[in-house]
Amino acid sequence: MDASQAHSDPLPITLLTGFLGSGKTTVLNHLVRTLPRTAILMNEFGEVALDHQLLQKMEGPMALLSGGCVCCTISGSLSPTLKNLWMARQKGDIPPFERVIIETTGIADPAPVLDNLLHDNWVRARFRLDGVVTTVDALFGMGQLDEHFEAVKQVAVADRLLLTKTDLAPVESVAALRERLTTLNPAADIVTVTNGELDPAIIQNLGLWNAATRSLEVARWLKPQRYQPASSGTLGGKPTAALHDARIQAFSVVLDAPLDRCGLQSALSMLTSFRAENLLRFKAIVNLQDEPQPVVLHGVQHVLYPEVKLDAWPDDDHRSRFVFIVRDLEPEFVAKLLADFSGAARSQAGATP
Repeated sequence: MDASQAHSDPLPITLLTGFLGSGKTTVLNHLVRTLPRTAILMNEFGEVALDHQLLQKMEGPMALLSGGCVCCTISGSLSPTLKNLWMARQKGDIPPFERVIIETTGIADPAPVLDNLLHDNWVRARFRLDGVVTTVDALFGMGQLDEHFEAVKQVAVADRLLLTKTDLAPVESVAALRERLTTLNPAADIVTVTNGELDPAIIQNLGLWNAATRSLEVARWLKPQRYQPASSGTLGGKPTAALHDARIQAFSVVLDAPLDRCGLQSALSMLTSFRAENLLRFKAIVNLQDEPQPVVLHGVQHVLYPEVKLDAWPDDDHRSRFVFIVRDLEPEFVAKLLADFSGAARSQAGATP
């Protein structure tokens, strides 16, 4: 079975996060109206007030919504809820939804949800993480990023950032916030959203696997050219004085020679086991000595995703390329750890061409 076939069957899950008051409710209400056959998972109905006009009837923890959607409260951990939802779908008790949106609380750390999705084999066989979408308040986002590291972490792990309430904020403030978000997470595209209205396609196909093209799109997903090399000694290419931002580094590491698998696993294990709080997110495409195919790696804090083998390299550059977003972790330390353990020299340039 090739990589595309392996990823075509599980239903895509979008994790919708964002700090308190950043507009998740408004975005979610719009998505329910415009994205049919979707299952919405949330902690409590009362916490995210879906418009009552959308609710057709309540059945315990589930609510049927207009457009062939279903809403479900998360009971206990995420896995039992996904299992119950899947079984109800199979039995025909609810509409046959085609995707899932999980809405987190405003102060939630996304990592435990990702951990749940990846480490439950039953769930992983039926669902796949399509991407993390984070809403950011243009009016109060700067202050939230200054005061709450949870807000910084939600931005750092995102695949797509939705900038809300730009019509209420001064133009200069919006521009400054955009620059800050780009520094914190260079790979995440920023989309302006007014009154929660957005094209549903904006939040879909954000991961490695693109269901629209039925292919694995490494370059689009990795975006290594947006990261500064580890040797630059700067934060995203530009120093910043913000309290939390000064502790965040977004950088790339390029290793020239094929890597020793065991050594690389040891290096990544050290980072995910002993420096998990510091490792906000990393992505990589690597050239392993014992593997003829390129391998894609991905991790969030202590969560290390299963490796994905590609049929071929996406371009002529066969060097191993890593991109990291870390907190209180020196880029040079990470680069040296990878190079020393995997037995490969770093590129002198330190960045992809």
